Amino acid sequence: MPAATPVTPTDAYIEDFAAFVQASPSSYHAAAEVARRLEAAGFDRLDETEAWPAAPGRRVVVRDGAVIAWVQPDGAGPVTPFRILGAHTDSPSFKLKPNPSTTGDGVLQAGVELYGGPLLNSWLDRELELAGRIATDDGALHLVRTGPMLRIPQLAIHLDREVNKGLTLDKQRHTQPVWGVVGDDEADLLAELARFAGVPGATIVGHDVLVADTNAPARFGRSGELFASGRMDNLSSVYAGLVALLAAPAEAGHVSVLAAFDHEELGSESRSGASGPMLEDVLVRIAAGLGAGDDERRRAFAASWILSSDAGHAVHPNYPERHDPANRPVLGGGPLLKLNANQRYASDAVGSALWTGVCRQAGVPTQPFVSNNAIPCGSTIGPLAATRLGIRTVDVGVPLLSMHSARELAHVDDLAALGAAVTAFFAPA
Repeated sequence: MPAATPVTPTDAYIEDFAAFVQASPSSYHAAAEVARRLEAAGFDRLDETEAWPAAPGRRVVVRDGAVIAWVQPDGAGPVTPFRILGAHTDSPSFKLKPNPSTTGDGVLQAGVELYGGPLLNSWLDRELELAGRIATDDGALHLVRTGPMLRIPQLAIHLDREVNKGLTLDKQRHTQPVWGVVGDDEADLLAELARFAGVPGATIVGHDVLVADTNAPARFGRSGELFASGRMDNLSSVYAGLVALLAAPAEAGHVSVLAAFDHEELGSESRSGASGPMLEDVLVRIAAGLGAGDDERRRAFAASWILSSDAGHAVHPNYPERHDPANRPVLGGGPLLKLNANQRYASDAVGSALWTGVCRQAGVPTQPFVSNNAIPCGSTIGPLAATRLGIRTVDVGVPLLSMHSARELAHVDDLAALGAAVTAFFAPA
């Protein structure tokens, strides 16, 4: 009988990352899963309405679909700097509208609107679920997920013979999922959500519920080197920060922070987004507990760093002309250093040097990403957080294909390398 193939650190990383993605069908679930794992490892869950302890420790706070956690080391003082991994918990999708129960020609449908910029055609003909949170009339909030329940069926080719010459989807008419057929009883999608949340009969007075793909992440390729999954933009960075924070030492000369924001795909302008006050609120409270006044806190911020980690683009082999001719990041070439002359990313020469050193310390490769001049790039939380806080920031992330698809594509080595690099970022200098 042949010997079993040994499990490598990359194998273990990818297996657990896949479990993390499956536990995180919405930003609210992702924040809850980060907090759950950290609490299981000994982190203390804090309430923003209560006083926080000033002593060294490992702590986590959740605000809606965002989570911030930190390791306050022994010996930290008023001017101790912060090392912050910034990421986001949300992904492009569809969000349930008010009064979502609709019907059409004998079929039950769910009224949804676009959330962010999903690649629409990738969501067709997939088994989908609803996931997020509901508020009931007793004032309680409940996480909810339905499992496979919906599908957005594509029109058969027999009814559109020209479809392969170009598919155009109307964002209103063609994206409403099917979830059943009309029967004798009245079908109420909100009542179904209450049942899945474990509160049957409750009256739902508010909901933040999104659509998620239910297909499990999978490894494939010649040697299992490729990895397909939903929501890698940007759970790949949230997970890397989680792994790194769990390994962050108590004797570091900085406070290690994981800041996973919500609403990045919408522009980050919310109480739990990177343009909002959450990170500043947490840092100010930590600094105050360390005895910092305004001057000391500003000195600490001036010595701090934010590693803004979000997914980037690998060169697409079927569309090579869409990429810069000289900077061509590939799957398996290592995490990206993301650069843009117009500050769509916050990286500069100083940040580039920091990131290069972090990757060298971790023993992983890195590769630069810059957009083709004719194709404007997106942006990240990096410039937003740097502008709000004045903390030096560098933008990085794993290279993907099919970004904003219901199912994105990465190389397993890049995913694990990002975790190793962030772990080195939190390590003592």
